[in-house]
Amino acid sequence: MALAEAGAQVVCAARRADVLQEAVDALVEAGFSAEAMALDITDLDAVRAALVGEAPFDILINAAGLARHSPALETTPEDYDAVMDVNVKAAYFLSVAAAHSMRAGGKGGSIIHISSQMGHVGGIDRAVYCASKHAVEGMVKAMAIEWGKDAIRINTICPTFVRTPLTEPTFNNPERLAWLMDQIKLPRVAEFEDIMGAALFLASDASAMVTGTSMLIDGGWTAD
Repeated sequence: MALAEAGAQVVCAARRADVLQEAVDALVEAGFSAEAMALDITDLDAVRAALVGEAPFDILINAAGLARHSPALETTPEDYDAVMDVNVKAAYFLSVAAAHSMRAGGKGGSIIHISSQMGHVGGIDRAVYCASKHAVEGMVKAMAIEWGKDAIRINTICPTFVRTPLTEPTFNNPERLAWLMDQIKLPRVAEFEDIMGAALFLASDASAMVTGTSMLIDGGWTAD
């Protein structure tokens, strides 16, 4: 929505075609330019075809992610692989496909991954998730070095806990909420609108000299 309001022609991609179409319909009804692309980013051939075979995107934002939390001693190989396949492997090759397309187009572009504050700190029961997000942060730094000469910028946005339907169980747990508020230095949790400004900044020429770094939208969590 933030990018559409700024004048971008938006392509929304996700696995669930029904929910995807609802999002696109809402954008179109609001008067914006948007279209749907059914895509599973763990299908690397489909990702390559979707990005390399089309006119190059100027901006790519990857918001796909997966978490399976458990104590490290109880982590199963299946959970490890599931998280890494989405959070690291898919993000890596999505970036590669986008960069190939942007390089071919000759204009450069901006690649943005929605990472996490957990890419900068540790967390109880989050060893696999933290490992995946730390990997993304390192991946982005290396890609920024390689692709800078082609005017391709790549960065991450690292939010704290954001209130969404998926996170409501956490916020409805008084003990967990108290722990969160002890870590977040500002007097509230994050809302999804808090991410929109960072996305718009990194997508636009306002951040023309910003690459290989992360924007922490964490309310001061990592300031300790």
